[in-house]
Amino acid sequence: MTRDQGARVPLDVDISDAELERRLDKTWRASPGIWGAIATVDHKIVAGRYIATAFVFLILGGLLAVAMRLQLAQPEARFISPDRYNQIFTMHGTTMMFLFAVPVMEAMAAYLVPLMVGTRNIAFPRLNAFSYWVFLFGGILLWVAFALDAAPDVGWFAYVPLAGPQYSPGKRADLWAQMITFTEVAALAVAVEIVVTVFKQRAPGMSLDRIPVLVWAMLVMSFLVIMAMPAIMFSSTTLILDRLVGTHFYNPAEGGDALLWQHLFWFFGHPEVYIIFLPAVGMVSTILPAFVGRPLFGYMLLVMALITTGVLSFGLWVHHMFTVGLPRVGESFFTASSMSIAIPAGIQIFCWLATLWAGKPIYKTPLLFILGFIVTFVMGGMTGVMVASVPFDTQVHDTYFVVAHFHYVLIGGAVFPLIAAVYYWFPKMTGRMMSERLGRWSFWLIFSGFHLTFFPMHILGLWGMPRRVYTYQPELPWASLNLFVSLSALVLAGGFLVFFVNVIGSWRNGLPAGSNPWGAATLEWATSSPPPPYNFRRIPVVSSLDPLTPEENELAVVAGLRTDRRELLVTSVVEALPQARESSATDSVWPFWAAVATSIMLIWSIFTPWAVVWGSIPLTITLIGWFWPKGSGEDES
Repeated sequence: MTRDQGARVPLDVDISDAELERRLDKTWRASPGIWGAIATVDHKIVAGRYIATAFVFLILGGLLAVAMRLQLAQPEARFISPDRYNQIFTMHGTTMMFLFAVPVMEAMAAYLVPLMVGTRNIAFPRLNAFSYWVFLFGGILLWVAFALDAAPDVGWFAYVPLAGPQYSPGKRADLWAQMITFTEVAALAVAVEIVVTVFKQRAPGMSLDRIPVLVWAMLVMSFLVIMAMPAIMFSSTTLILDRLVGTHFYNPAEGGDALLWQHLFWFFGHPEVYIIFLPAVGMVSTILPAFVGRPLFGYMLLVMALITTGVLSFGLWVHHMFTVGLPRVGESFFTASSMSIAIPAGIQIFCWLATLWAGKPIYKTPLLFILGFIVTFVMGGMTGVMVASVPFDTQVHDTYFVVAHFHYVLIGGAVFPLIAAVYYWFPKMTGRMMSERLGRWSFWLIFSGFHLTFFPMHILGLWGMPRRVYTYQPELPWASLNLFVSLSALVLAGGFLVFFVNVIGSWRNGLPAGSNPWGAATLEWATSSPPPPYNFRRIPVVSSLDPLTPEENELAVVAGLRTDRRELLVTSVVEALPQARESSATDSVWPFWAAVATSIMLIWSIFTPWAVVWGSIPLTITLIGWFWPKGSGEDES
């Protein structure tokens, strides 16, 4: 890129590195003070808050799980009342699925994708900041309701008619439905940002066949969010309308259909499993080469498996409904599609095992969690094939066998890789290394505690123990195994405690990491650790899939971006050829105020539908402030 014609503007051409860093830091850094912290649109700061908040919700959801296991440790226990237990298992599932699993994966995407594609900020940075505040306020709403003994008690899936006005009076189900709106608005916003960032802000030369697998995974995940989450937003909105306005979407007596809720919910619910799992696949595929000393085997196979999994995930939802009396032909179709999704999963596992086989593994903590993931996910996949069979699913439906399978897939298939990712990218985010000794302790406690907790649940399910019960009779043969599961859950909780101690201690006192402590080949390691506010001093030019391998020459860069305002390089979708320079939005408090106005409107609407009318006034004011032209021609998104 060349100097502007007809105008003398400050560009990054013919400037020393030190002077360029000084100018860029002045342009891109966040303002000091509390208002600067609120107004910042730096994707790293916003994503860091997302990640930290999501892990707080993980801790809260985990404490609820421990409380449930204490209640079930003995028959006819009175540790928790039936009503409170209903709130607890609803809060546990809702917190883990809507406030931890999806947000933390999108937060990792918001942090890593701009760095891995070689750009200075995420697309629509103000929308990114808005999404975090909406997510935070939605989570606070749910947990304040729990503290006030008004938490939802209809399960994290809120089946009707139980969640309808006839069987759930009061505001508990309304709080659940409106919290869904908070989290899905936030999720959709981040998904749009990721898609645009990947397609239009990649570094020059990063053609589609040079995109890192993690970026592919985040891209597919974002499309799943965009296509699946409107279903849950529609269903939660119609549930509120049934409860507050008097519509009858789910009331059979007035022409509605209770099964419509299940179809809408699980049309979202099963792709959601892959919204959580696909980023984990990308994490494993990115971390593994750094610890085996060789490139990833089967790059194109893994990319095609990611895309295939995303497509097939929309054809599986009815296997959650095999016991509701659907036509046998339809059940046969969904059995076949549920089993067929094991094919791309098998391809992914084969590629990882081939990478391990051909390399020389270094058994650091991230690799240990990846190996634990492979073992655990294979076991969860096997039980997944089992419950895809109609006769078997009919026998174990709504038993602890399904609870065990669900946690094997989600904890084994997503949380294990996520913890590996935290250990791997913690040096990039903080500039410090995590303790390897505590890392190994956390792995063995989490791995052993997980299997000791959840594998016996398969047996409890086969013995007929139903899920979502707060107690059981002493004459039933479940007591000793439940006690064993509850004690094992304490081991699992201890492993997570060690993990969080390691995170906090290393963040404060960890050893300096350097720019690339793992010798990794992806682009996020081409800048300092932690990255500066502008990410890259000059935008890199990519010439291969692994631009930082020793075999590659010194990383080329492109010049010509302005230094007096925030400016990004826009490239073509397929070949990543430079096309234009695009300004990036500056810091602003308006996304925060827009999130506040949105939250007031949504919470107010729990009590009266007129809130949508009157609440739109302050929301409109904040949006005018957000998008009001500033005279600089900058992108205000």
